[in-house]
This record gives sequence, C-alpha cells and structure tokens, in this order.
Amino acid sequence: MDPLILARIQFASTTLFHYLFVPMSIGLALIIAIMQTIYYRTGDEKYKKLTKFWGTLFLINFAVGVVTGILQEFQFGMNWSSYSRFVGDVFGPSLAIEGLLAFFMESTFIGLWVFGWNRLPKRIHLLSIWLVLFGTVLSAFWILTANSFMHHPVGFEYFEGRAQMNDFFALLKNPQLWVQFPHVLFSAFATGAFFVAGVSAWKIRKKQQIDMFKKSFRISIIIATLSTVVVLLVGHQQALHLMTAQPMKMAAAEALWEDSTDPAPFTVVAKINPDEKTTTNQIQIPYMLSILSFNKFSGQVEGMNTIQDHYEEKYGPGNYIPPVRTVFWSFRTMVFTGTIMVLVGLYGWYLSRKNKLEQNPWFMKFMVFAISLPFIANSVGWLMTEMGRQPWVVFGVMKTEDAVSPNVTAGQVLFSLISFSTLYAILAGVAIYLFVKKIKTDASLDEPVEVESVDPFDKEGVDIATK
Repeated sequence: MDPLILARIQFASTTLFHYLFVPMSIGLALIIAIMQTIYYRTGDEKYKKLTKFWGTLFLINFAVGVVTGILQEFQFGMNWSSYSRFVGDVFGPSLAIEGLLAFFMESTFIGLWVFGWNRLPKRIHLLSIWLVLFGTVLSAFWILTANSFMHHPVGFEYFEGRAQMNDFFALLKNPQLWVQFPHVLFSAFATGAFFVAGVSAWKIRKKQQIDMFKKSFRISIIIATLSTVVVLLVGHQQALHLMTAQPMKMAAAEALWEDSTDPAPFTVVAKINPDEKTTTNQIQIPYMLSILSFNKFSGQVEGMNTIQDHYEEKYGPGNYIPPVRTVFWSFRTMVFTGTIMVLVGLYGWYLSRKNKLEQNPWFMKFMVFAISLPFIANSVGWLMTEMGRQPWVVFGVMKTEDAVSPNVTAGQVLFSLISFSTLYAILAGVAIYLFVKKIKTDASLDEPVEVESVDPFDKEGVDIATK
C-alpha cells in the first residue's frame, strides 16, 4: 500500500478521535464556570452539586483528550517529517505558546479547582475555573493560529528550502484565523451544552434530582441555542472568505464543474461523477449560492474547471481538484445538522421556559440522541475544511504528497496505524464506561464526608496513635 494514503488515514482517524474531546472540554468548562458563579452569588446548594457533578465528567473528558492529543503530535515526527521541517519555524512559536502558556495555565488551575474546594477562598476558587476556561480557549486559539497558516500562509519567507517566519503578528492577523476561531469556539460551546442538556434530559426522564437537572437543562439549552446561531452566522462569513482565499474548495462544496449562472443557485442534493466531471439530478434553491458567496442576490461563481486552469497557470501542471463527493456531502451534513441543532435548541428553550419538559417525554428522549449532533457537525466540518484544501497541505506552498516522511515504509505506517487505533479503541471504551458510570450514579451527587485532618504531633494525634 501507498505510505501516503496510510499516513493520511492515520492522521484523519487520530485527529477526528482527538477532536471528540477537545470541544467538549471547552464547552463543559464554560457551563461549569457559569454554574459555580450562580452558586457563588446565590448560595444555592443545588448549583454547587451541579458544579461538582459536571466537573467530574469534565475531568474524565479532559484526561482522555490530553492522552489523544499527545499521540497525535507523535505523528508529525513519524509520518510527516518533511512537513515538520518545512513549517517548523512557523509552527514552532504557536505550538510552544500553546503548550507552555495555555495548556500550562489550564492544567495548573484545574488542579487548584479540584483540590481547592473548602480550602481556597470562594472567590479565588471561582476564579480558578474561569481561568481554566480561559486556558482552554487560549489553547484552541494557538492551535488554530497554526492551522490557519495551512489554509492561508502569511508572515513567512523561503529560507534554504524552508518556510521561515518573518512576521509573527501577520499570523495573529491572518483573516483565516478570525473566521475559523469563532466558528470553532462557539461550536465547542454548543458541544458541551448539548451534552449537558442531553444528560439532564435523561436524568429528568428517570426522575433523578428533577429540580436540580431542570436548572442544568435550562442553562445548557440557552447556551446551546445561542452558540449554534452564532456558529451559523460565522459560518457564512467563512463562506465569503473562501471565495477569495480558496475558491476551489467553495466550488467543490457545490460540485460546480462549470461556471454558474448569475445569480447562482445552491445545490441541495445531486449525483456527482468525478471521473466524468459531471453533476446531475440536482435539486437547487435559486439565488442561494450568490447569497452565500457574495452576500447579495447576484454574482457568478467560478467552477472547478475554470479554477483548475487558473491554478495550472499559477502553480504548474497537476490536479488541483479535491475529493468532490467528500467535500460536497460533508458541507451539507454540517449545515443540515447545524440547522437541526438550532431548531432543537429553540424548542428546548421554549419548553424549559414554560416548565413543560416532563410533559414532552418524546422530546426529552430525543435530547439524549441530540448529544451526538454537534459531534457529527464538528467531524464533517473538519473533513470539509481539510479535504477541501487538497492537494495542498499548506495552500499554494506545499503539496500533501511532498509532506510525508521520505524514509517511512508502508509497513511501518500500517503498524503505527493499527497500534494507535487499538489504543484509541481502549481509551474510548474506558471513557464511555466512566461517563456512563458517573451519569447513572445518584450517590455521586451527595456531598463527600469531610474528614478532619489531625496533626500526628499534637495531643489528639498522639492519643489516636496510642489507641
């Protein structure tokens, strides 16, 4: 087998698995911080119990996410050494800041928050969970700073065959970063919120701590609704940006081989034949593609054949068309799932305000299934983003086929692929077991018994030791 294909499969599988945990950590951190803030301001013990309940699930998720992230980084040295050498000077600072500042902050304040209950002043303890949230957001920002360079390389110059950074602030001002970061951030908030809402719905259906989990549901469904609306709005800004930065990805997302009419219709579904470069049996919405692409009711969108000619003139002979079916259906799955999330969020918010959750058992049952929606949207969104950039690993600068390690064999990549997949399957099993066990255990909501510490050298300690 081709080591390039195996390396790409391995990168995709490990990244998708890792990305199940990252957005949920960010979303859960926000909800926990809000719940603890309400407890701090009201003194309502229900919010303290909720904070601790969701905090335990956050810690399980965070721990598994860290392990999967470490394994993912190994790949850059194993399978993508040519890529690492080429962009190391650009990626290095962003990833170093992410590890030394953001992740360090995140981990430190998680420790203070976990062990600080009843030990730290309440205000300082509350501040620690907000700093955990800030650390997770900061971590996402620096990772996306590096990723944005792959889509829109800026702030570098060629030096001895490598990309050498010559303007750090150009990376921070990268327009790709400022459409991608809010999209990812609010989708992470939605992921955590749908998880909390789904588990809360299950608890309410099982009549476990109903009053408490109604509060939990109310907070999470508000965050879920607002976040998904923002995700859709920012997603539109991304589409506008694609028209200038990566028009081939936009054309592939529409399976548009020839230039569109003016105004351009949006294709809802179609039969795509990449070999013959045809798209047939289309169901279209008039004007919609012009609105998505130009924010107005007119405008012609260039097709892949036209853009292919432009790219051959600019970059030389080659095939610059990405996997069209994958990009096309990933985009539609993402948009469809996101729309369902908005509708579910709005209806759940309405039922919560009217206190009608228990009178709608079918909806509460659906909310448990709805936990999967943001994970589906995140995964297909990532597929569209990364597959739509192909054949480039760094757009316009380095092709994916040139990024793979030159000395790695197909057997070596296959061995690491099987090893990583096995380890990830074990981690997934452990994570699911711990999540289910925690969610089903009512006793976990009880306050832990406070054990008074005794100094062994004072009188009470000597008395105990001599008994």
